[in-house]
Amino acid sequence: MQLSDFNFDLPDELIARYPLKTRSASRLLHLDANGTYHDHQFTDILDLLSPGDLLVLNDTKVMKARLKGKRATGGAVEVLVERMQDKFIAHCHIKASNSPKPGAELFIGEDQVKVTVQGRHENLFIVEFSQPILDVLDQYGSLPIPPYFNREAEDIDTERYQTVFNDPTKLASVAAPTASLHFDEVLLKKLEEKGINKTFVTLHVGAGTFLPVRTNDIENHIMHSEWCDVSDASMQLIKETKARGNRVIAVGTTATRATESAAQANGGELKGWTGDTQIFIYPGYEFKVVDRLITNFHLPESTLLMLVSALSNRDNILNAYNHAVTEKYRFFSYGDAMLIDNQAK
Repeated sequence: MQLSDFNFDLPDELIARYPLKTRSASRLLHLDANGTYHDHQFTDILDLLSPGDLLVLNDTKVMKARLKGKRATGGAVEVLVERMQDKFIAHCHIKASNSPKPGAELFIGEDQVKVTVQGRHENLFIVEFSQPILDVLDQYGSLPIPPYFNREAEDIDTERYQTVFNDPTKLASVAAPTASLHFDEVLLKKLEEKGINKTFVTLHVGAGTFLPVRTNDIENHIMHSEWCDVSDASMQLIKETKARGNRVIAVGTTATRATESAAQANGGELKGWTGDTQIFIYPGYEFKVVDRLITNFHLPESTLLMLVSALSNRDNILNAYNHAVTEKYRFFSYGDAMLIDNQAK
C-alpha cells in the first residue's frame, strides 16, 4: 500500500489546540463493524459498552521532557528527553543550529546543569546529565505538547495533558495516551457501576509517534521503538473476557500496540510480556486481542491512521473521517474521539 492511500484533507481550524472545559464533553463517532458511522457524545460510551466488557488503559505519565538551554558558545538548544537509560544518561532529541558532536557540552537553567553529548544511537543523541534527570526535568522542563498545537505548553496542559489515572511511578512518556484524556473520575465510576471492567498496561510513548512516514511504500517504514509492559494478570483478564463472549476495548493506539505486541511476542498466546516494541499495524494485520478501539482522530498519512484502518478498513475510516470533517469534529490530541469496531469480529 502507498502512503498516499492514507491522505485526507483537514482544515486547520479543526485541529483542537486546547482542551474542552470538561474532559468527557467531547463528541464520539462510532464506526461499527459494517462500516456505518453514528454520531454520539463521549458519555454515550456508557450505552455502547456492555457489562462484562473490559477496558484496557495505558497508565503511563508524561514527563516534562522538553528542556531549553544553550551551548558552551552561547547558541540556543532544545533537548527533548526520549528515554532514560539510567539516573543520569538518556537518549534525547537535540535541536540546535548545528548537530552537536561527541564531547559537546550543553547547559540548562542558568548553567546549573551540564549535559554532555556522548554519541548517537540511531536518530537520538546519548547524553549524560550532571544532575539526576528527573530532578532536572521537574525543575526546568516543560510538557512536550504536540508540535501541531503551534504553541508553548501552558498551565492548563499540566493537568489536561495527563490522564486522571496515570501512575506517578511510571513517569516516562513524552506524549500522552490521548484517547484516555476523555475519561474523568465521574465517567470511570459510572462505567464501573455498570459492570464494565478495566485493566492497565504500560507503554511509554516516544516522540517518534509524531514523526512522518518517509517511504512511499508503507511496508518499508521502520517503526520507532517504545517500551511496554503487559502483566500476566492483564492478559488473564483479557482471556476471561473473551471466553465469556464479552469484548476487549483498547483505549488508544498505545494500549493496542502494547497488548498486540505481547500476543505477538508469545506466538499469539495471551500471556504477559515486557520489552521494546516496534510493532507496525497496518491493513492486513490480524488482531489477536483488540475487539474494539477508543481513539482520537489521527494525522493524515500517519502510522496511527494505518493502525485504525487495519481494525476496520481504509475505505471505512476515510469515509468516517470525511464525515467528521463535514460535521466539524475536533481533531488530534485534544480533539474528539472514535469508537471503532473490529470488522473481522
